[in-house]
Amino acid sequence: MKEAGSITVVGLGPGRFGLITLESMAAMTSGKSILLRTAIHPSVAEIRRRGIAFTSYDAWYEKAASFEELYHAIAEDLAARVRAGEAVVYAVPGSPFVAERTVLFLRDLCIKEGLAISILPGMSFVETLYGVLGIDPVAGLLILDAADAAHLPLNPSTSVLFTQVYSREIASELKLALMDRLRDEAEVIYLHNIALPDESVRPIPLYELDRQRDTDHLTSLFIARTTFQND
Repeated sequence: MKEAGSITVVGLGPGRFGLITLESMAAMTSGKSILLRTAIHPSVAEIRRRGIAFTSYDAWYEKAASFEELYHAIAEDLAARVRAGEAVVYAVPGSPFVAERTVLFLRDLCIKEGLAISILPGMSFVETLYGVLGIDPVAGLLILDAADAAHLPLNPSTSVLFTQVYSREIASELKLALMDRLRDEAEVIYLHNIALPDESVRPIPLYELDRQRDTDHLTSLFIARTTFQND
């Protein structure tokens, strides 16, 4: 009789290695096969240094026609491994519960098919931002993917955090969407490499959003509620 497979989903934290939870590290050192959605993450260098073997889905990014197609394909591959009786650990940037569509798709597949899945809580970059920005989310915070800027209300009643500002092209699209709601000179907070030694939190005018030279997968944008109110 074929042994049942299982999958454990863990988070790599928002940046430096020390922010990975002990529970997640225990899973990654359990001897199971480890798959990373992407190895382009600050904590991966330390994971390698500790001799933890893994593979990643980075090569899949070049083959997929869209992120939606890619994320479904990753979820299907992981589910197939579980069906085949494999015990695997799937690691994603940040927290599995924050802005991780592969985890949503995978969870739905596993529930539908009765496959064993365990999703461990982890720290996302959002928790680190509360301290950096000096804000309490209880006061109100709307979190949107930069690609979903069109869903932003014309006059938000809370502060807004845009995630996944991963390229200058995305930053340009976000800037144009925000210019329908704010003055070109409105102050926004550009966030880069949060929770890393070289983190940068800098106020810039909106029109300069797509002119920043360090924009990458560790870039976000924060706009205070008062900015919308004053505009």
